[in-house]
Amino acid sequence: MSVEDDTRRNKDVDVDMMVAVVETGARTAAGAAGKFILALAFVWSCFQIYIASDVPYVLTEVTGVNVVFNNQEARQFHLAFALALAMLAYPLFKTSPRNRVPLYDWVLAILGASSCLYLFVFKEEIANRAGLPTTADLVFSIMGMVSLGIAVYRSLGLPLVIVASVFVFYVFFGHASFMPDAIQWKGASLGKAMWHYWMQSEGVFGVALGVSASMIFLFVLFGSLLEKAGAGNYFIKLAFALLGHLRGGPAKAAVVASALSGLYSGSSIANVVTTGTFTIPLMKRTGFSPEKAGAVEVASSTNGQLTPPVMGAAAFLISEFTGISYPELIKHAFLPAVISYIALVYIVHLEALKLGLEGMKRPTVTATLARRLSGVLFGFIAMCVLAAVVYYGLGWIKVVFPNLTFAAAAIICLAAYVILAIIASRHPDLEMDDPNAPIEELPKAWDVAVTGFYFLLPIVILIWCILIERLSPTTSAYWATISMLTIVLTQRPLKAALRASGEMGAAWKQGFRDFIDGMISGARSMIGIGVATGAAGIIVGTVSLTGAHQVVGEFVEFLSGGNLMLMLFLVAVMSLILGMGLPTTANYIVVSSLMAPVIVTVGAQSGLIVPLVAVHLFVFYFGILADDTPPVGLAAFAAAAISGGDPIRTGIQGFSYDIRTALLPFLFIFNTELLLIDVGPVKAVFIFVIGVTAMMLFAAATQGYFLARSRIWETAALLLVAFTLFRPGFWLDYVQAPYVDRPGSDLVQLAGQVEDGGTLRMVVSGPDFDDPDQIEDLTLVIELGPKADGTDRLFKIGLTVMEDGDKTVLEEPLPGTPYFTQLQGYDYYADESVVVSKVQLPAERMPKEVFYIPALLLLGLVILMQRRRQTVPAF
Repeated sequence: MSVEDDTRRNKDVDVDMMVAVVETGARTAAGAAGKFILALAFVWSCFQIYIASDVPYVLTEVTGVNVVFNNQEARQFHLAFALALAMLAYPLFKTSPRNRVPLYDWVLAILGASSCLYLFVFKEEIANRAGLPTTADLVFSIMGMVSLGIAVYRSLGLPLVIVASVFVFYVFFGHASFMPDAIQWKGASLGKAMWHYWMQSEGVFGVALGVSASMIFLFVLFGSLLEKAGAGNYFIKLAFALLGHLRGGPAKAAVVASALSGLYSGSSIANVVTTGTFTIPLMKRTGFSPEKAGAVEVASSTNGQLTPPVMGAAAFLISEFTGISYPELIKHAFLPAVISYIALVYIVHLEALKLGLEGMKRPTVTATLARRLSGVLFGFIAMCVLAAVVYYGLGWIKVVFPNLTFAAAAIICLAAYVILAIIASRHPDLEMDDPNAPIEELPKAWDVAVTGFYFLLPIVILIWCILIERLSPTTSAYWATISMLTIVLTQRPLKAALRASGEMGAAWKQGFRDFIDGMISGARSMIGIGVATGAAGIIVGTVSLTGAHQVVGEFVEFLSGGNLMLMLFLVAVMSLILGMGLPTTANYIVVSSLMAPVIVTVGAQSGLIVPLVAVHLFVFYFGILADDTPPVGLAAFAAAAISGGDPIRTGIQGFSYDIRTALLPFLFIFNTELLLIDVGPVKAVFIFVIGVTAMMLFAAATQGYFLARSRIWETAALLLVAFTLFRPGFWLDYVQAPYVDRPGSDLVQLAGQVEDGGTLRMVVSGPDFDDPDQIEDLTLVIELGPKADGTDRLFKIGLTVMEDGDKTVLEEPLPGTPYFTQLQGYDYYADESVVVSKVQLPAERMPKEVFYIPALLLLGLVILMQRRRQTVPAF
């Protein structure tokens, strides 16, 4: 064996270990212990499928014994499985044995699971003594909290343990004299804190763990089964067949393959390793440096966490925390993700132009129309056809078979599966290639595509359930998983029968082995997510118990000095810091719990009112970018282990590629049309075209290359054009004010004039509750109900106003009314009254798109100047 081969082998071991440590546990115990770990993981997957199905209700009806688990009980069993597996599958220390399970790990596994199951066994007694914990309650709560901390340390490392510990410390010692006055609170007793964290649904067993138990697990299991069935290799090869012949083809294929993997992957690190082991060596062979090859894969994989429908398993949490339905969230998150990926492909293209790279050799074919369609546009056309079939084809079933929709859809999907399997059986199965072996010629796109069209069926079922049937994400993921289980078990025997190969026995064994491996892999991938959502519940519980987000908000407000852009920049930086070293789900929970309320409250004081989903996506984007941001950037370290490059330089290069992603949150905060909020289909297409153009120009500016290497003034011009295309309203606000101010005394009159279900924007001024001498302004957009008298409409939404001369005084809203939370920061009993200082009505202005004209003229000038220096074709 050569030195090069030996080095390559060592790198492969490092990569495998890295993904094992992060994703599935680094321990591969032999003998009975190893089999028990695998069996426990398999049982966990079976349990999750069981509680998502109708089987418990059928069994309860048939047997008369209640075997249905409610939401709280499902969370308890979910965490019990996660804690037990974390103790058994992850070594406690680096020096701990990896080929066996020490006795102390068995003890910890039993204690961790017992602390969760205690809540299930004694649920009646606990409910009868709500808020009054016994000694046993405290013992099991403390044992559970400690077990959770150990499990998080084993599976995710120190970062989340430290963050959660800081919050627990604040709960117990927030009243201490050594704490700064600005962040002090009254503190909590051991009994109150443990009851809040462990014994009820405000802490560990809160919303985050509930989403993990009900939705995230099924989507992760779906992705795991899809991978075991061979879809990962299929997507990678299809991307290379379609794009490998272009300039920098392997890098472009890496972007597309990572985007496809992001559809079902719950981790940017897993995404890097799965696609990167194949794409990074090929990128290096075509001329990319190790750092740039790794950076392309890192940027692609981190963006995969922002891609619907899974979004790194955080989509369901965002939906739950913002109150936006899951289909609506997918719509909002779709356009920024697509724009970002197109821009990354363009960045790769610019890098290839700068390096003078050529594409890989494609198969010799005649230039027929059919062959051309299998080129670059094939994927886009296929997705459009797929979307049309799902929406119009399956939607039509609801009309034709109103009472047999599910049965008809099942028969159609089964028939489609058999037909596509027959087509696939006429072609050889795709083999897993050695990424270090030379590729003499790219495969034909059609030859690759036909081998796995049936992999799209479960995705079609998922889309149909969510968008057509409007089923819950849990039910949709359940049926998609069932369809994927069917494919995993039957694809090999079905193709063996169609080929008459005489290998039916071996095919059934391999299919069953893939099924078992997929179920186990899905459960092991969920260990980190399960304990992370439990630990994140500690953070959410602390915020609800102490109001810590208000302290963070005041701190950011103090640092920003009331400057809106500086506030957003500080939130972005803090989200990056908080997200370092955390998996996607825990990452989102941490940054959304602490930083999202800051944007809402501080922004409202500055007159910035944005939809809550835009705020949560803002912090989520920056939390995810921590995966490629030095010095922690775990995805960058994984990519560097494959490429042999420097991990810090890989992370820096990856972040430079991801600047375009960092720009998007700032843009959709001020221009919510990018999230397709209140946008029709025609305008959505227009926004997409403008958004892609603007992002590509921004990418060209940051890369210093457009048609040729850019001069400084050309880079500045491209940035100005991109900014104008993204946010033309910025210039319009300078020419014409966005609102017409009316005195607060007109509030009642204007409230009576607003149409049914309309909104009204007003500014509230009054003394701050903590500092009555300080007058605070708060901008509020109120939603008015059916048209009626202004006073009645305001009263029905909890706002009581009184006329006091030329002032409109606002009384304290009652708890539980819609605007109580936003207005509770005022002192309503101070000498100075809380008043509505003004009402702001939208001004009649010229269209903001007018500013596209000078921007495009400036772009034309840049193109004209660069064309004179252009030495290679732009595409």
